[in-house]
Amino acid sequence: MLQRKPLFPHVIEMNHQAGEILGCNVYLVYDDQDWLLIDVGFDDTVDEIIEMIRQMDFPLSNCKTLIATHADVDHIQGLARAKQLLKTTATAHRLCAETLASGDPIRTYASIPAQNISMEMPPIKIDHLVEDGDIIEVGNLKLEVWHTPGHTDGQLAFRMGNLLFSGDNIYRDGCVGAIDAHHGSNIEDFVRSLERIRNSDVEWLLPSHGPIFAKDNALLDKTIERLKGYMHMADFGTCMKDWPLMDEFERELEQGILPEGVAENQG
Repeated sequence: MLQRKPLFPHVIEMNHQAGEILGCNVYLVYDDQDWLLIDVGFDDTVDEIIEMIRQMDFPLSNCKTLIATHADVDHIQGLARAKQLLKTTATAHRLCAETLASGDPIRTYASIPAQNISMEMPPIKIDHLVEDGDIIEVGNLKLEVWHTPGHTDGQLAFRMGNLLFSGDNIYRDGCVGAIDAHHGSNIEDFVRSLERIRNSDVEWLLPSHGPIFAKDNALLDKTIERLKGYMHMADFGTCMKDWPLMDEFERELEQGILPEGVAENQG
């Protein structure tokens, strides 16, 4: 038997339990014998994770559901296999359901040809669709569903008391989940999601990657301001809101203003 290593009462993180990085953070939330998982990670770690759960003396038949925070391959590639092995259900936001049902390799980041990335993305049927404000119960525990789009349109976070399972919204170093047009990212939505987290009274953030950390409003403010800048930068392509440089260029063309220094080089 394995000794359980809960980070908080009723919460075990499987990388922390294993003492090594298995992939994205996989949270086991439990009350007595009932339990669920928030994300499952890659397909090749599913067996190891389920074996650890068994060795911690959780009845495999008592898995209430497998939750996908969003439809990225590193979070849910193993979802179909885990669902089959545990004979349980899968839960996600409705905006993830079609992507997961089709195993879309582009939106899930399973296929990025320019970087020679090509992974299997097994399709998975989502049994339970949840929306903002819904409650997911495990034993006597209640997880409040937060829809926090930005990184992806279907990104979810889950509040349980003073804890927030915060997905890919923000990490301890102030980084955020990737912003990519092919991914369905939206920077304005991302800012609103971060503002919601900042304005909440949760005390601990349990992200989908890296260590957990105490909510730090100064860190969140800095990240929010950075993302607000992203909305006006060409670096983010079609995810940007506008590009002020092009407004300047249009005014210069209308007014016949030459670029600085050009007139002196025209002879």
